[in-house]
Amino acid sequence: MEEAKKNGLRLFKSAALVAAILASNITQAEMFNTGKVLATGGVSMIDGAGGGGITPWATITGYATRDGINGNLHYTYAPLANYTLHSLGAAVGFWDRFELSYTKSSLTTGSTFDTVGLVADTAGGATGQLAGMPINTGIEPFNTTIDMDIVGAKVRVFGEAIYDSDNLIPQVAIGGFYKKNKNEDLLKTLKASKAKDWEAYISATKIFFPINTLINITARYTAANQTGLVGFGGPGGDDKEIRPEISLAYLLRKDTVIGVEWAKHGDNLEGESVEIGGLNLTELQPTLDSLGLSNLSGTLTQHESDWFDAFIAYFPNKNLSMTFAYAMLGDITITPDQHGFYLSLQASF
Repeated sequence: MEEAKKNGLRLFKSAALVAAILASNITQAEMFNTGKVLATGGVSMIDGAGGGGITPWATITGYATRDGINGNLHYTYAPLANYTLHSLGAAVGFWDRFELSYTKSSLTTGSTFDTVGLVADTAGGATGQLAGMPINTGIEPFNTTIDMDIVGAKVRVFGEAIYDSDNLIPQVAIGGFYKKNKNEDLLKTLKASKAKDWEAYISATKIFFPINTLINITARYTAANQTGLVGFGGPGGDDKEIRPEISLAYLLRKDTVIGVEWAKHGDNLEGESVEIGGLNLTELQPTLDSLGLSNLSGTLTQHESDWFDAFIAYFPNKNLSMTFAYAMLGDITITPDQHGFYLSLQASF
């Protein structure tokens, strides 16, 4: 009798274990799904949110329906004339309602910053000796790098861009980013007010399936300079402003999308000079002349242009997307004419 009880208990435990495994598999199958239409989750923008390349959309990242979650890993590589941007991160969409993301951006600078670094070392050393203290400008003679961490969140407020495409009500979402720039010395040299700050935005996305077209309009509330890569605010303060962003996308076929984007940028540092030890570098003309760099001072005045891009995104399946674009970013701080191609990869799970 005792042995029968033991066998019965073992059988019960085995059955319970099998049931738990089956329940776990069912729960996982229900939790992780990819029920949305191919390409409708968009790609990952450089700040990590689901959308286009440079602007967030109201769509929630991934392919999960309201019954599950779906996430992705994303990487963007943008070699420009004098800069190279690497952006790596992850994002998760919950029940087609809420989105969380984290991205690390790294901007390596080139020839213009290298030359300024040489001048800054010379001028900074001289002014530092006069003041009796070292001056760290954050600009190296070679390979200055700007790193920034970005945490994002987005929530769909109302509307359904995919399944309610037969009406004129767009999908609307609100979201935000918290950005922390790690090169504080450089930001002081460039006269940015802050190294870390938050942004908020509201996006409206409408998909017109009869004409295979998506339209997105975003209003971003921010004080960022070059999306925060050059800090936030300027000598006049760090007041935020509303900046519009627009995306247009056309579905060539079910796995290929083409489009264009525009993002308004600010002028917090417009016309400002690089500063070393309280001195504008453009005021150090004798030093520049002695170094044979008399023509350099004209490139030390900062400007910031609006951003444009034209892209083609390919979705071979729901687990992978590849975006190729030509970015027209104009003036980035002291370096003009920053245009070039970029590649963005996204792996969904």
